Amino acid sequence: MKLVKMSIAAAVLLGASAFAIDNVKVDGDAKLYYITNNAGTGSLAKKDSSFADTAIRLGVTGDLMKGVSFGLTGYAVSTLGLENNLVSGTFTGAHGVTGGNGAAFLHGLNGGTQVNDTSWMGEAWLAASMGKSTAKLGRMALDTPLAFSETWSVVPNTFEAAVLINQDLPDTTLVGAWVGKGNGTSALGAMSTLNSLGAAADGGVVGADAKFNTFMNGGAYAVAAVNNSFKPLTAQAWYYNVVNVADAYWLQADIACSLVKDLKIGAQYANMNPKGVLGNTADSSAYAAKLAFEGVKNLKVSAAYSEADKDGTLKIANVATNNLEGAQSKLYTEAYWAYGYVGRAGAKSVTVTGEYDAGVAQLGAYFTNVVNKNTNVADLQEITLSAAKDVGPLNATLAYISTDTSVGSIGVQNAGKRYDSVLAMLKLKF
Repeated sequence: MKLVKMSIAAAVLLGASAFAIDNVKVDGDAKLYYITNNAGTGSLAKKDSSFADTAIRLGVTGDLMKGVSFGLTGYAVSTLGLENNLVSGTFTGAHGVTGGNGAAFLHGLNGGTQVNDTSWMGEAWLAASMGKSTAKLGRMALDTPLAFSETWSVVPNTFEAAVLINQDLPDTTLVGAWVGKGNGTSALGAMSTLNSLGAAADGGVVGADAKFNTFMNGGAYAVAAVNNSFKPLTAQAWYYNVVNVADAYWLQADIACSLVKDLKIGAQYANMNPKGVLGNTADSSAYAAKLAFEGVKNLKVSAAYSEADKDGTLKIANVATNNLEGAQSKLYTEAYWAYGYVGRAGAKSVTVTGEYDAGVAQLGAYFTNVVNKNTNVADLQEITLSAAKDVGPLNATLAYISTDTSVGSIGVQNAGKRYDSVLAMLKLKF
């Protein structure tokens, strides 16, 4: 599913397996993603309200010497020419365009534009370990609460960064990071490529030509501590200095309840304080709480609530992609598909989810309701039903999404009218 789940591995930026590589390992996958909606045309599968893309990922990791490892990951995307007859939008902003009116095509009007195939090196890093410390340098994926690679689309955004992780303190992981560049879509403005549809429904998390540019205004520093001294509890604290843009922090605690078996409780709080190029603008903050229960065989259910301050310039969402539009949020209440709502100033959000392993398929049901107390800011109600099945190395996912946004909202797709979307994703691992 599209929703990113927080985990201790994500919290420390890098999975431990990245530093336990035996010799050389090659892996990858091929994807075909398609989505259609009836928001503008009144019916599904119409060219001007459909998006499609294909992508190939190939990764290589290995040891250069004892304690020193490397990783290379290449990406290639192609529409396979589908924009000529079946769709009018791509699933990523990485494509270059030739001829015609590129802006017109990317807003769903072809205008004679050719959408080019694009390839790039998304990861190229070296890692060195000594004792309980590991340093990683180069181009890489990151997973932190407020700056991360969004992996739900056909290709993820990545970063040029330096990361240091230390685990000398018992049950504690300390993290320090510098992020210099990223290839995400414009973080502080309108999407530089695809139309945002008010909810990033096109998946444009990677910027034009996948080009790496200075992260935000002048890079960013991050430090964090993740502690598990009390075994049922994982607590994490993050601080960010986004140079000349904002100071921010994220606090989170997740605990397995001792009174009710299989019940987990979580709490989050985040604050973003603008500075520099954002001038004297309003702080953003939000809190969230979650209950999750896995006491019934093959069934997982959860419910979450979040609330953001009425005022706020930046959203409590990813600052590495399009923060002012459809960037994904790590708040527990994030929707299945319509990103950009729960972290917005004034939002009060509720999410209820259920996932069941029926044997023949993994079934999911997801409900998100966002009410915004600010004038002319969109409310959202989203209901999603999904089914996923693994057949050997092939994963197939099909989802039906019902979206309803409030009347009078500015810049929101089909405001005031419910519309349907059908999402199909194929992923072949190799």
